[in-house]
Amino acid sequence: MLDRRTFLIQGALAGAGALAGGWAGPLRAAAAPGWAPYAEAMVIDGCGFVGDADSQPGEALSSKLVEQVRASGLRVLQTTVGPVAQYEDAFEAAVRDIAYWENEIVRHPDVFAQVRTGADLERARREKKTGVVYQFQDSAPIGEKLERIDDFYRLGLRTVQLTYNVRNLAGDGCMEAGDAGLSKFGHSLIERLNERRILLDLAHSGRRTATEAIAASKAPMLISHTGCAALVDRPRNKTDAELRAVAERGGVVGIYLMPFLRESGQPMAADVIRHIEHALKVCGEDHVGIGTDNIVSPVALTEKYKRQHAESIRERRKLGISAPGESETVYLFIPDLNTPRRFETLAGLLSQRGHSDGVIGKVLGGNFARVMGEVWG
Repeated sequence: MLDRRTFLIQGALAGAGALAGGWAGPLRAAAAPGWAPYAEAMVIDGCGFVGDADSQPGEALSSKLVEQVRASGLRVLQTTVGPVAQYEDAFEAAVRDIAYWENEIVRHPDVFAQVRTGADLERARREKKTGVVYQFQDSAPIGEKLERIDDFYRLGLRTVQLTYNVRNLAGDGCMEAGDAGLSKFGHSLIERLNERRILLDLAHSGRRTATEAIAASKAPMLISHTGCAALVDRPRNKTDAELRAVAERGGVVGIYLMPFLRESGQPMAADVIRHIEHALKVCGEDHVGIGTDNIVSPVALTEKYKRQHAESIRERRKLGISAPGESETVYLFIPDLNTPRRFETLAGLLSQRGHSDGVIGKVLGGNFARVMGEVWG
């Protein structure tokens, strides 16, 4: 089974072909507005990846990829370690991924930094580095052994997503028709995460699972990457009730750059802005962020990438983890945000629409930083 990093890198870069709806322009961001405070802002991607179509699992990052991270202006990248919807060797896979990133941080100390606490977030911003946060997108590496939470905490894990799209020991993902909610083990897992001061993430969860987890958690939580179901009713998107409940508990909702932002065709920056603004209306300015679910690097056009994307979607369908809205001809990036500095472009667009610098700074990462610092200490 392909791991999450391989899926996202292949899928996003495979989007280099002619886009649905006839779009066939060069895959670069259009001339976009800047945002003057960007250089000093706390910019956090709540769910992102580093890699390209030529990257092999476990291969060291190339100088090109490292420079693209440096150029992005990201101060924090919350990135996935471990597999999704895979239970055999999940523990070992997660440990290997963490070891991989620990090595990359040592190899590039001028670009990357470890993040374990709220103070580490601010240090990364001040030193103009990209702090790396380890995140599970499935609690599978924990298995039935809650003591593994302590082990992973010591290894640097700071955020755990309960489920991926399907059912696991903790509860139902968003693709389970029964939507059975949180299991007894899931309740115990949340309690242990709270005790260990690890952030709970409800992205990909079923709606009942999310509702019950929000009620069960004693700490604020994230939905690190999602869209608004009120705008596009897809399983991966969250209802206003879920969004509001997370906000009322002090948490943050990250809007992603994914196909599920519109009913059909290739999403564009206007779709991202529409979902951000809806989330601001529902949650308030202190509870919205951005979790791209994308790679940092821009996409380049080749037939190889189109082929890889189609193969990735077919593989996900075969494994039963593909969500409605995934398509062989709709790709996992936003054409007019196709730049490592996509956060700056989004900030400029939000500014043009009349949002204050204060609100924009919160959305770009200030809100994530607040909750991360509160939970991690």
